[in-house]
Amino acid sequence: MLIFWIAFLILVAAMLALDLGVFNKKDHEIGVGEALRWTGVWIGVSLLFNAALYFLYGKGYIPGTELSGSEAALEFLTGYIIEKSLSMDNIFVMAAIFGYFKIPKIYQHRVLFWGILGAIIFRGVFVIGGAALLHHFEWIMYVFGALLIFSALKMLFSKEDEEQDLSQNTVVKLAKKFFPITTKIEGHAFFLKENGKRFITPLFLSLLVIETTDIFFAVDSIPAIFAVTRDPFIVFTSNIMAILGLRSLYFALAAMLGKFHLLKYALVFILGFVGVKMLIMELYKIPTWISLSVIVLALGLGIAASFMFPAKEEK
Repeated sequence: MLIFWIAFLILVAAMLALDLGVFNKKDHEIGVGEALRWTGVWIGVSLLFNAALYFLYGKGYIPGTELSGSEAALEFLTGYIIEKSLSMDNIFVMAAIFGYFKIPKIYQHRVLFWGILGAIIFRGVFVIGGAALLHHFEWIMYVFGALLIFSALKMLFSKEDEEQDLSQNTVVKLAKKFFPITTKIEGHAFFLKENGKRFITPLFLSLLVIETTDIFFAVDSIPAIFAVTRDPFIVFTSNIMAILGLRSLYFALAAMLGKFHLLKYALVFILGFVGVKMLIMELYKIPTWISLSVIVLALGLGIAASFMFPAKEEK
């Protein structure tokens, strides 16, 4: 099984190297058209990987599992869509962070690249830790379920119209305490040296906040995928393949985030639904295809309702 984990990590490393080292070697402002094309590419790569899982599991090449090819493919797709949908909330946060630190659009891709790289490492730790906990303590699943329901309620009652003062963010305060900060931005540099002294730039501060914020999002998304499958490989790969396309999705949607004002309620429902699924799994195990259908329907209704009932523009 280890060889498949290594092969997947090599695949991810190769795609990231091509992304930054070839296709986005020069800093440039990513337009909606380019972002949509890359979003299509990442979705296509994910679907091809899903087809590979269908073959590998179907032929019995993955040891230590009783999943058929169709079961593995369906669980991957469900986990992928869960992470993709929950990432929508992450996009709103990233837009707020870039706006607060006044990061030029031309450098946002590079910040997100390193943010995704860090997210892969943290997600791997969460998946391995979550799988180990579930293996030794079955009751942890109920804790995960309760956590998702709590997150859904917290999201439901959060006030979107209040701007967050990131100067009071714990990570920002710690960074300012231990390192000198500059408001100057020179190229895509994370650090600047002036008078022999090294300063942290707003790009690095925004990266720190994005990384720590992603950890909190992972606390929701990883348990949610464990509700779909207990296979750590499927949990990890579906999660990573979803966040790999998060950067292009951000640039595709950043200009029209305000139009999806009702999507929040769809995400609340998805978190609550998955949480309830975890809590009742001993009484009734909801089939994966039903979970997938409910999640896709909730997302579709959230997006459709946002366009049917547009938000009132403030004066």
